[in-house]
Amino acid sequence: MQNTQGRGSSRRKIFALTAGAAVLGLGVTATLAAWTDTEWVFGGDGTGGPGIGTSSFEVQQNTDPAFAAGAWTDEESNPGGEMTFSLGALALSPGDATYAAVALRTAPTSIAGEVLLNAAVDAAGIAANDADDLLFDALSLRVVTATAPFTCDATAFGGANTTVASGALATAAGSVAQPLTAAAGSVQYYCFEVSLPDPLTPAAGFDLDDYMGLTVAPAWEFTAES
Repeated sequence: MQNTQGRGSSRRKIFALTAGAAVLGLGVTATLAAWTDTEWVFGGDGTGGPGIGTSSFEVQQNTDPAFAAGAWTDEESNPGGEMTFSLGALALSPGDATYAAVALRTAPTSIAGEVLLNAAVDAAGIAANDADDLLFDALSLRVVTATAPFTCDATAFGGANTTVASGALATAAGSVAQPLTAAAGSVQYYCFEVSLPDPLTPAAGFDLDDYMGLTVAPAWEFTAES
């Protein structure tokens, strides 16, 4: 006698496994549609324009003796703006001194910063009569500064003004920077004194006569940093 119950049970198991495989296969291959969307933003200024940029830093100078309001200029290359030294500057004798002034500020659209005086160098493109650097190396320099205008002469030294540099013309430089507020909010005034020492000691191989009739054109750079 055949076991029909066993065969029926086997057929039911095979059918169940086949149906299960069909369901699993449908789950693997089916895809569902989905909505998509994107959002963009940009850095603006609140009115539709660009909202990120760089600041502006610019220092200006004024070499006018009266510091006239219209005399502010940008002079970023050697020799720069011309300081005119006091009467007798081209006819110094040992013990004589001559004076010139300059004022510095930031430009009206500039951020704040500071300036530092560097040692003198030869002015570019200015013909001088000092082939051996005798006069350049012999001269002395003093520079004082203040935040309010003052008379640039011998009285400017030894008072309340701050000494920026003092020593030989060829090496004297500032060691402390002076601050300048933003948007031309402050002015730093400087007075330069150039003098010929007395006694004047000639360099080796030269005598005092070799120093007569010489001319120099020193140029100074103010290094500015915001």
